[in-house]
Amino acid sequence: MELTIGSTTRPHNQLTYEEAFDRIAAAGYTDVAVFRNKNSTEVTSESRKEDVAGVRKAAADSGVNPSMLIGRTQLNLGLETAVDDYKRLIDNVADLGVTWLLDCGTSKEEFYEDYFELMRQAAPHAEQAGVHITMKPHGGISLTAEHLLAAVEKVQHPAFRICYDPGNVIHYTRGASRPETDLDRVAPHVSTGIIKDCALINGQPNVNVTAGDGLVDFDTVLLVLVEGGFEGPLYVECVGSTEPDAVDRDLAFTLGYVEGILAGL
Repeated sequence: MELTIGSTTRPHNQLTYEEAFDRIAAAGYTDVAVFRNKNSTEVTSESRKEDVAGVRKAAADSGVNPSMLIGRTQLNLGLETAVDDYKRLIDNVADLGVTWLLDCGTSKEEFYEDYFELMRQAAPHAEQAGVHITMKPHGGISLTAEHLLAAVEKVQHPAFRICYDPGNVIHYTRGASRPETDLDRVAPHVSTGIIKDCALINGQPNVNVTAGDGLVDFDTVLLVLVEGGFEGPLYVECVGSTEPDAVDRDLAFTLGYVEGILAGL
């Protein structure tokens, strides 16, 4: 089976976007998820049009498609202001040419209900802009299968779906939960996926490992996702190396590793 497999800029987050895009393309990827990189102007709700255009041009010059952007909510500013802020973010995401706006929910319980209301108000705006919001497991409001299913139910809009991150399930529960056990319940609502592993070292979780070197059973995770109707895309978020040339090798390996699993489905 063929699914789009992209890479986030996180493995190369010490480089500029231009450098990261070049290396991601050289490793064989067609798509990139734009995270926050050192010495680069990130795309936020406050970004100037020329800055957004600059990131889009840098990706095009490297031959990669910027199809995802990581964003954040500003619920500390109050609900009305946070909604307006998120809608501006969506507009900049659309100008970047991005399809998927990655959201990490909130870990502050006092913001839980406001978060759902924000998404209920922002999702129609996203749909009109051609953007899809995709929330990943990240602790707090968005960790367990129950949390993820509840979020989809409460927002009730096709422009709001789940980004499944198996490494985070292990990381935030310190191995108490495993993604393989209840993914079948979540899979029908998953629009994007993260390739991230997680190891436990003396009980401490570590996601800075290359896929296949940790506890995630990617054969099972990808099979359950596909059987649940998942059509991609997937994005590699973490690898084990930090030095740029070694990161390049890890990224190339991970691409082949995931493609090999998918070919067997």
